[in-house]
Amino acid sequence: MALDEALLEAMPGLGRPVLRFYNWTAPAASFGYFQRYQEVEPLTLLRPLVRRPTAGGLVPHNGDWTYCICFPSNDEWYSLRANQSYEKAHTLIKDALCSLGIAAELAPAAKKTLPGQCFSGYERFDVIYGGTKIAGAAQRRRREGLLIQGSVQSPRASLSSVEWQQAVVVAARKQFAIQWNDFEPDESLHIRAEELAGEKYSQAAYNLWR
Repeated sequence: MALDEALLEAMPGLGRPVLRFYNWTAPAASFGYFQRYQEVEPLTLLRPLVRRPTAGGLVPHNGDWTYCICFPSNDEWYSLRANQSYEKAHTLIKDALCSLGIAAELAPAAKKTLPGQCFSGYERFDVIYGGTKIAGAAQRRRREGLLIQGSVQSPRASLSSVEWQQAVVVAARKQFAIQWNDFEPDESLHIRAEELAGEKYSQAAYNLWR
């Protein structure tokens, strides 16, 4: 969470989109920036339970594939309406999954069952497979840029996260003519992420403030 926010803060200086893939070292859960801790805490036994910098609902991180995409404010994605950037991001994820032989599709309309839980039912433009949601995302627009955080629940046990990551990179190249280059965060970005982790995301006061 801290590195994702640090990337968002760094967008004016970086001046180009950054795609980041990451996994969780242990089972955990994240919840939306605007959610109330007291309301989501009883909904999962997964710990730690951390507030994201993006909106959205409760997301279990127990073997899922997570990613973030950051765009600077001068990128065309930044000027899109929230539903447009959501659809565009999930079209990318859908295309990547389809290239791996998984017949994923975008949900044409919302079908929610338990409010506040990201993977309970689905919203319009979520990625579904066999009628079940397998990918969701949340967004945050600030003056520095746009941050999209997403989670994919693998529909096939034999499929590795590395295969999926490569498929996303290829799909972005085909769909949006994006030519990705390897990006290594510099020391200042790591330092800022450590500051945010220590002063914000690891603090109970931050996670409990709503």
